[in-house]
Amino acid sequence: MKLILKRIGYGLLVLFGLIQLWPYGRDHEAPPGNVEPQWDSPRTRELALRACFDCHSNLTEWPWYSRVAPVSWLVQHDVDEGREHLNFSLFDRTQRHAEDCADELLSGEMPLSPYVWLHPKARLSPAEKDELAAGFDRTFGEH
Repeated sequence: MKLILKRIGYGLLVLFGLIQLWPYGRDHEAPPGNVEPQWDSPRTRELALRACFDCHSNLTEWPWYSRVAPVSWLVQHDVDEGREHLNFSLFDRTQRHAEDCADELLSGEMPLSPYVWLHPKARLSPAEKDELAAGFDRTFGEH
């Protein structure tokens, strides 16, 4: 039994090493372009920077675990999806979902729970959520 567990352990280590060769999730260069919206106030931008920018802008801060597969795959997928949905760095292009920001924030859909768990700075108090939602409304229009 010990021999079987030892072989399984070695097999898992080899597999972990091999998946590090898969390149997806490690290209952390910022895409070109950085045209932010005309924020209604510096405070709205500050709160959005804390809670939203890592997934919804080209100014993503990549933590150490975003370089280790398979977690890097999940992080890259979330950032790609977030930028596709809304990118605060590309306001020289139409951002169809900008006016949904306040609703998603107030309903608790955003920021995602796993993100907040791993990034305590993104945890907004109820008052900060209300403040950011109001700032989104003033910046992007009423929801």
